[in-house]
Amino acid sequence: AISNYQGSVGEPDIAVVERLNKEPLLVEYGKSFFPVLFIVLVLRSFLVEPFQIPSGSMKPTLDVGDFILVNKFAYGIRLPVLDQKVIQIGDPQRGDVMVFRYPSDPSVNYIKRVVGLPGDRIRYTSDKRLFINGELVAKKLIGTEPGTLGSAELYEEQLGEVEHQIRQEMSRYRAPPDSEWTVPAAHYFMMGDNRDNSNDSRYWDDPNIPKDELGMVPDKNIVGKAFAVWMSWPEPKLSHFPNFARVGLIK
Repeated sequence: AISNYQGSVGEPDIAVVERLNKEPLLVEYGKSFFPVLFIVLVLRSFLVEPFQIPSGSMKPTLDVGDFILVNKFAYGIRLPVLDQKVIQIGDPQRGDVMVFRYPSDPSVNYIKRVVGLPGDRIRYTSDKRLFINGELVAKKLIGTEPGTLGSAELYEEQLGEVEHQIRQEMSRYRAPPDSEWTVPAAHYFMMGDNRDNSNDSRYWDDPNIPKDELGMVPDKNIVGKAFAVWMSWPEPKLSHFPNFARVGLIK
């Protein structure tokens, strides 16, 4: 309609038509910004997503205020909305630090370490010993640090191919009574490295979840594998500077 009108008006009106044809500045900026936004959305949906650690359940590996990167294709590529795995790449391995959706509330993301794989028998004793398929997981005392009440002991532990540190409160001499679990197919048993201060597979209870799956993380809830800390900024942020000393790969 505008092009038909343009042929029948004088010179002043042509300038008006040109202004009408020109896109608003906001639209122009939107067009230039859209490719960047599209790339970011693809990265977050399929490749890498950033998270911030809100609790100390993974100390000493991860601390409150750590900013981490999560590899979302390490265990396969999923459709973001349908959450359907379309490409199988790999499976979680014992010792991986994994982000997943909490089984009782999938809107909440958790981060823990993979301890039990499908078919494993897991036992955790009142004296804080971990057994996998009847074998004791060895740990070696490497030091102490201030704890919640008194001191905490730091141990070096080997889970599969992964050697990492765990933390145990000396003020809590005993854990809950001995418990044993069998990990069902397509599920995983998760524990925090801060063994006495972690809400994980040992403690989850939900009457809406089948008894044999209680405490387990189903494969469909997996978000990805945490692989790096890129910055640490403790709370409150206004009282601290970003800490880059913690930057590095997660093990």
